[in-house]
Amino acid sequence: MVTHAQTWKPDQAVEIIVNCAPGCGPDRMARLMHGVFQTHKFVEAAITVQNKTGGGGAVAQTYLNQFAGNGHYLFHTGKSVLTTHAMGRSAAPYTELTPVANLFGEYIGIAVKADSPIQSGRDLIERLKKDPTAVSFGIATSLGNTNHQGVAGALKAAGVDIKKSRNVVFQSGALAIVAMLGGHIDAVPVSVGSWVPHMKTGAVRVIAVSAAQRLPGFFSGIPTWREQGANAVVSNWRGVFGAKGMTPAQVAYWEAQFQKLVESPEWKAEMVTLNGLSEFMNAARLKKYMEEDYAEVKAFLVDLELAKK
Repeated sequence: MVTHAQTWKPDQAVEIIVNCAPGCGPDRMARLMHGVFQTHKFVEAAITVQNKTGGGGAVAQTYLNQFAGNGHYLFHTGKSVLTTHAMGRSAAPYTELTPVANLFGEYIGIAVKADSPIQSGRDLIERLKKDPTAVSFGIATSLGNTNHQGVAGALKAAGVDIKKSRNVVFQSGALAIVAMLGGHIDAVPVSVGSWVPHMKTGAVRVIAVSAAQRLPGFFSGIPTWREQGANAVVSNWRGVFGAKGMTPAQVAYWEAQFQKLVESPEWKAEMVTLNGLSEFMNAARLKKYMEEDYAEVKAFLVDLELAKK
């Protein structure tokens, strides 16, 4: 006899948890989710956004872990859960999270000053093949993170010895860009949206993006790493997770609501603002994707001696 999973929907207030302070990127997206869910009545229950900062996401994950099996708590995060796990900094394995849906990806743009002798991503690779110390990079905000992967992943794929790279760590992408514009470092990898104002003034030249294919709109003229001889794709993907032990019915409910979310006009407008790409994946696809991405992230960090084999 086959028993079908009963339908489920929230019967108490829902919390969307983010691991940073009000006003940060994930917080902004969580508040957009809140607005869309309530305005379009996709979710009837009350929704609040909970900011649980600290420990590179460990505080947020510890908080979430209190609610095993409870479908009223969601965690908006992304690729960082893989990186912190690989580096031994997470409160719990990323495998203890219940994948619900991937929502969008932000890609990394690598730029140099407009008057830099480095003309393209291919040119950068060739210079570093000859001398891995020939170019200095400004990395925000820590080695091994997605910004770093956005350039070093391509260099590694192209045969450059990334352990010899010259990297300077900055507390923010904005500070790294200021240092580059001042001539103190040669190149900076950050989310593509950070480059728009500087591209408009002609101060920088974006030489590569870490996407699988060219980005639309403002970045349509910028080639990918793949087009320039490095088979590397790095997405700072952002998704939604629940606590461990969520039921299939709970997951199915939230999958359906987030599918509606990414099709809403408010969400599509935000993707244009962010220069992001909606990349919806259901729970099963996200789980598989994370396993594949984790293997790549772990190998990259081991290469840099930032993680143990």
